[in-house]
Amino acid sequence: MSGDRTDSVSVRAPAKINLDLSVGALGDDGFHPVSTVYHAVSVFDDVTVTPTGGGLELEVTGEHTDGVPLTPDNLVLRAAQLVARRGGVQAGARILLHKGIPVAAGMAGGSADAAAALVACDAAWRTGLDRAELLELAAQLGADVAFALVGGTAIGAGRGEQITPALARGQYHWVLALSEDGLSTPAVYAEFDRLTAGRALAEPRVGDEVMQALRSGDCVALGKALRNDLQPAAFSLRPDLSDLLEVGLEYGALGGVVSGSGPTLAFLVRDHEHALDLSVALTASGACEVVKRAHGPVHGARVGDLPRLT
Repeated sequence: MSGDRTDSVSVRAPAKINLDLSVGALGDDGFHPVSTVYHAVSVFDDVTVTPTGGGLELEVTGEHTDGVPLTPDNLVLRAAQLVARRGGVQAGARILLHKGIPVAAGMAGGSADAAAALVACDAAWRTGLDRAELLELAAQLGADVAFALVGGTAIGAGRGEQITPALARGQYHWVLALSEDGLSTPAVYAEFDRLTAGRALAEPRVGDEVMQALRSGDCVALGKALRNDLQPAAFSLRPDLSDLLEVGLEYGALGGVVSGSGPTLAFLVRDHEHALDLSVALTASGACEVVKRAHGPVHGARVGDLPRLT
């Protein structure tokens, strides 16, 4: 391929929030089994791949670039290498990653990047991998990558990589309270282990209340049902997040939850106008300097542009 701009392929992939996250005890393999409800929201990263004669080049732009590695362990580069090996590709690529998803925020930005890179490299190099093959490669890259491919609202099991679409109705509106300081996922899980030491943990399972609310499209019921077993650990490491959750609820959010390992707090609201009101209230109160409004569910990684909601 020539490497001209006409050969470039752009793929957009969404952030996720966890509507329900149930965590089991640490296993002998060093991982915690989970059961979760993933929800893809309209905060995106974009990956553009332009085929070249050889080698992989990565450039990162956007509002959330601090902390993104440019080393070979970057998930975008690892995803490209997997596609090249699976497809027998000898060519290289220039890869542009535009970050709209915060880093280390519990929103699976790195997983979204990996999913976008899988789809973009497959399309740019014309390797013709089917969805099952892409999902197989996704599972090699991380627990949340498969969901970033699928999008929508889905149940995740195992380490989160076993994806089943959820029966869900309606659109949901969110105010995402962001933090300039990220939280390390291993540190949050280590704190979870400390807080639960000596307790017998049940097998992780998604709560009936969340699933019933999604099936009926009831945002009020969903707000009450939001749950995350990692939330006490995140609050232990960052007590300010507990205060922020209380402020959001006081200002009228239908519910709030730490997304994944945090520190992002996702507040559910009734509609777009409610999202505007809560965003203004949170920033005016000084409780949170940076908020994003978003809606979900949205599609998983796919070729082409979608409107960006800020």
